[in-house]
Amino acid sequence: MPRILTVDDSRAIRMIVAKQLQPLGFEIGEAEDGIDGLAKLQSAAYDLVVLDVTMPNLDGPGMLAKMRESGSKTPVLMLTSESKTAIVSTLMRLGISDFVLKPFKGDELKSKVLKALKLPADYAPAGAPAPLAPAAASPGERALVIDDMENVHKKVRSMMPASVTLDASLNAAEALGLCRANQYALILIDGDLPDANLASLARQLRLLQPKAVLVAMALRTANNVAGEMRAQGLDDVLFKPFSGPAVEALVARCFQGHQELVFAEETFVRLAGFGGRDDKLDGYFQKLSAQMKQAIGKLAEGCFDSAVLDATQLPLVQPIRAAQFMAEVCKASADCGVSLRVVGSAELAVVIAGFQDAKSLRLFQSVEQARAAA
Repeated sequence: MPRILTVDDSRAIRMIVAKQLQPLGFEIGEAEDGIDGLAKLQSAAYDLVVLDVTMPNLDGPGMLAKMRESGSKTPVLMLTSESKTAIVSTLMRLGISDFVLKPFKGDELKSKVLKALKLPADYAPAGAPAPLAPAAASPGERALVIDDMENVHKKVRSMMPASVTLDASLNAAEALGLCRANQYALILIDGDLPDANLASLARQLRLLQPKAVLVAMALRTANNVAGEMRAQGLDDVLFKPFSGPAVEALVARCFQGHQELVFAEETFVRLAGFGGRDDKLDGYFQKLSAQMKQAIGKLAEGCFDSAVLDATQLPLVQPIRAAQFMAEVCKASADCGVSLRVVGSAELAVVIAGFQDAKSLRLFQSVEQARAAA
């Protein structure tokens, strides 16, 4: 099984990369900056590194340079928001296999990953389940941020839940192109976007995305900013610098009821990760538990007596709460007569081992191992 390390300071981007590549049977490792990435490469072997350009502490080009200085020939696929020829040429000279422009689409990422790994375009692991979701997100799951500063894109991504697919554009023309290709529930627009008339842009977005909520991102001043933005045709204002409660309120307004955390297809069940603030983790587990019990019930209704549960994305920052969830899953599956083979990390194995009610769950390191044990 190919092993891929994704290095990005945005947890949301790392989760998106993992979500796109795990159905191909790849094992995904994560690092939050170049320093962490180099440490991960020293501790384990990887077949490919998916590397962001702009990161704190040590950026992508810096990490790549240190990799090559140390003699590492591991292929690197670079993620960048810059499409300028000089910048791309510089990255190619540093020794990357290819690059992917942000915002990227899942099909493009998969295609370039397969090419970098020298695998066929129609590659699929033996016994792999069919994709659990279409490549394009539904209107209730997708948002767009329009701002000429990449840091704003990263900040919004870091504050959005993992269940929301976030596209980003640096200018109005790029944004309109995305709006012709996708459907959005929320569009965030820089209130002072260079070379763009805000009112005109808002009218064009209304025509292309009549169901989207249009929200301006603006600095708080003594003026009535909210009134000014509404006069330009927008619905609301999100003030910079962004606050957690303000973003959460916006997410609740636009995505209420669209946060699916459990994805099931016949005898394969996958859990979505957690992308919010730590104080919202209990709500995540409550919703996850309810949806998981429904999934187990549907397995029983379909006369399936066993299934594979992919729990690799289960957050373990609160081990006791994670163990309680696994115990609830264990009880629900036992009550319904469904045997679960759980795919999870070594850390999850420790959590389960320390909690009596979850000890009966069978844990495996990969989906292939879990399927083979059927």
